[in-house]
Amino acid sequence: MLKFIIRRILIMIPQLFLLSILVFAVAQAMPGDPLTEQFRSNPNLDPAVLEEIKQNAGFYDPPHVKYINWVSDLFQGELGMSYIHKVDVATLLGNRFANTIWLGLATLILTYLIAIPLGVIAGRYQDSWADKLIVGYNYVTFAVPLFVFALLMLFIFGFKLGWFPTSGSVDPQAVPGTWDWFLSKIHHLMLPSLTAALLSTVGTVQYLRNEIIDTKLKDFVKTARAKGTPERKVYTRHIFRNSLLPVAAFLGYDIVGILGGSIFIEQIFGYPGIGQLFISSISQRDYNVITILVMLSGFLALLGTMLSDIILSIVDPRIRID
Repeated sequence: MLKFIIRRILIMIPQLFLLSILVFAVAQAMPGDPLTEQFRSNPNLDPAVLEEIKQNAGFYDPPHVKYINWVSDLFQGELGMSYIHKVDVATLLGNRFANTIWLGLATLILTYLIAIPLGVIAGRYQDSWADKLIVGYNYVTFAVPLFVFALLMLFIFGFKLGWFPTSGSVDPQAVPGTWDWFLSKIHHLMLPSLTAALLSTVGTVQYLRNEIIDTKLKDFVKTARAKGTPERKVYTRHIFRNSLLPVAAFLGYDIVGILGGSIFIEQIFGYPGIGQLFISSISQRDYNVITILVMLSGFLALLGTMLSDIILSIVDPRIRID
């Protein structure tokens, strides 16, 4: 296991290097710049002053010089300054990162709490009315666009019924660290996380259902039944455990997805997380924030692949990754 992890980390180094070049090149190719967009609203600004600010900020340096300076700063832990928010990028991300983790963790828990029981019921009672209802639910959630479903949930439960807040991550009047603050945090999380979870169960339910149906027909299950093993143990010890492999294969990506955020969910529900910050940074040409967020997403994708392999080997010892 340790050799596998070390080998994968070493492979990630050139991958991250190539990703950094691609991300930097795309960011530099974007039209406009944050300083021009920012000072355009000030007609009294002297153009010479704007040019001097750009010169001091390194806007006119050659591309390779910009890239070397950017990578050097990354290795030193300097993520640069946000031109729009006027704060260090690390500080800006830190303020949003915690909210994204809260949202991602709540979504992940709700997704598996909903998907695993539905997948087990649909697979165990194949072709029953329960199975048909679950498969129908799967088709509907797969077909409905996320933004349509999210807007519908926001309108019904947020504006119409008033059960949940329609924006924000916590009540501004709540004191951090108190019980009221924690309850307010959960209250603000419920609607966006439940919306994301209901649309995220499709793959898990379908994979688990199909695996249970296939596993029921295998020889080791027939042998267990022939030996007189109770039906409950047949499902828990033989069928269910062996059917978890497809779910485990995606668990690493789901765990990493906690940190990645959901752009549409955060934008629609006005939730101040990484996804919402990414959209605003693109529209305002905040290069430093964009490059760091894209690099972070690429790193998390590579990390998710490694975690999935490790989880698979734990669930099924027959899989050797060393």
